[in-house]
Amino acid sequence: ADCRYTCHQECRSLIQLDCRRPGPCQSQLSPEGTLLPPCSQNVTQAVEEEKPEPLTIQEIRQRIDKYNAKVTNCLLMKLNDDGTYTGFIKVHLKLCRPVTVPAGIRPQSIYDALKEVNLANMTDKRTSFYLPLDAIKQLHISSTTTVSEVIQGLLKKFMVVDNPQKFALFKEMRKDGQVLFQKLPLTEYPLYLRLLAGPDTDALSFVLKENETGEVEWDAFSIPELQNFLMILDKEEKDKIQQVQRKYEKFKQRLQQTLKEARGKPG
Repeated sequence: ADCRYTCHQECRSLIQLDCRRPGPCQSQLSPEGTLLPPCSQNVTQAVEEEKPEPLTIQEIRQRIDKYNAKVTNCLLMKLNDDGTYTGFIKVHLKLCRPVTVPAGIRPQSIYDALKEVNLANMTDKRTSFYLPLDAIKQLHISSTTTVSEVIQGLLKKFMVVDNPQKFALFKEMRKDGQVLFQKLPLTEYPLYLRLLAGPDTDALSFVLKENETGEVEWDAFSIPELQNFLMILDKEEKDKIQQVQRKYEKFKQRLQQTLKEARGKPG
């Protein structure tokens, strides 16, 4: 009644508003009980989160000790002499679209990893396939590793040759029975977020998803990728048509059987 919040009728029971502390632009009740006109200030601008003050080396050491005390899988964090630290993060891959990889390339060996051999550059042939849904990849990174570098590292491990700009890293949080996703800026430091949240993945986990910008940037895809998308859509369309046809064929058979059994019987 006061803030004029609007929602669907069926969503009303899910809305939780704290109207005890009205904001500067929220309509307020006058002493006579009537609504005062709202102020004209623009409130549609996004509010940026305040950045916490950088931690001192002593604070980092204390947080790392606290973090390691809760770790149960030996994936500890380590503080370096220069104040940086290293540790592990797990990234869930939740990709809905196929990725492009080199065709006919053998799996990466330990020798390739040590020599930093890029197998993707050894052939110009490409193919597309779906990565397993919700696959998990573990990365050993530094406190100076950015989100952009994490995305590039993941694509390199899976030999994905797609443009890294097609992907985004999200942080997933669970609160009051709800799952919340927030897209991380490319300059954010995932290990720092992991240190603040602790090792509990229910409090914070990382997810790699497609970079949804509202509009599909078709120019970022190559011709073979676009052709693969058309083939996939065509296959999905045919599968859907077959499902509908099978469904109504069963209905038809049941109806014919019912009519056959009803013949000769009084209506």
